[in-house]
Amino acid sequence: MIQNVTSLEMPVDEEFRIVKNHMTRGKGKRICIVTGTHGDELEGQFVCYLIAKMVSENKQKLNGTVDIYPALNPLGIDTMQRGVPAFDIDMNRIFPGNSRGSMIEKVAHDIYTDLSGADLVVDIHSSNIFLREVPQVRISEMTASTLVPYAKMMGIDFIWIHQAATVLESTLAHSLNSTGTPCIVAELAVGGRISHSMCQRLVDGIQNIMYNMGIWSEQPDPSKIGESIVCEGADPVAFINAQTSGVFITDIHNDMNVSKGQSIGQIISPLTGKVLSEVTSPCDGFLFTIRAYPIVYEGSLLGRIYKDTTY
Repeated sequence: MIQNVTSLEMPVDEEFRIVKNHMTRGKGKRICIVTGTHGDELEGQFVCYLIAKMVSENKQKLNGTVDIYPALNPLGIDTMQRGVPAFDIDMNRIFPGNSRGSMIEKVAHDIYTDLSGADLVVDIHSSNIFLREVPQVRISEMTASTLVPYAKMMGIDFIWIHQAATVLESTLAHSLNSTGTPCIVAELAVGGRISHSMCQRLVDGIQNIMYNMGIWSEQPDPSKIGESIVCEGADPVAFINAQTSGVFITDIHNDMNVSKGQSIGQIISPLTGKVLSEVTSPCDGFLFTIRAYPIVYEGSLLGRIYKDTTY
């Protein structure tokens, strides 16, 4: 059932609406799938489609509630902008919102209120257009004891437990977690694109969570649920930064093991035909981030490596 989460009048006889697909059967728990907070992050659109299709075609397997929120920032998605067009606001920096605030603050408040009390919220993001990430969950130390078990059920590649809040205090995830509604943040691939394989892996992981929560009666194929690398803090992560400005060229991908000194790529000059700098791995480990956008400046992030090789 398609339901309104919030709706507001626009200046010229139009309406701004946030909607959800509310699917319920039985008296089990409630899981919410949330995405579209940033208009240039599109992986969640396909994930929502796959989950809505799975549930609607197999309603007899449902015991509980699945709420799908595909577009918290519909104007941003329509125009392929990260923030909310015309308001110059990052939607994920104004939660929990304000019922008496500006239009977007009220929208944030209504979304936050609608999600509050769920047994689990999965907040799906993509990377930006500059970086390609392996499927991962980012969790703050304060919520690790609650959220890591859910993340492990997901079987996602990488779980990053960070000392700083994974998300700022004004984000949806932090706002929900700080008031007792568990929310995990999943991040996939690269901005502005959809990776079918990565999205399907996340769907399998969400299905496994639903199964373990008693919301879904069918367990996914166990072979599709992998072991997660759990990284605690920033110390085990090595950052690769550009030594010079230029065009970053690489033929490797993330989601692979690398050795210290191994070539990651080159920064080249199209004008002179010269290699400006060689980019090499500073350590042994697991490459989980790689630069996707080739134009770089000195200091630009080119990659991240998990240094612990005991996984």
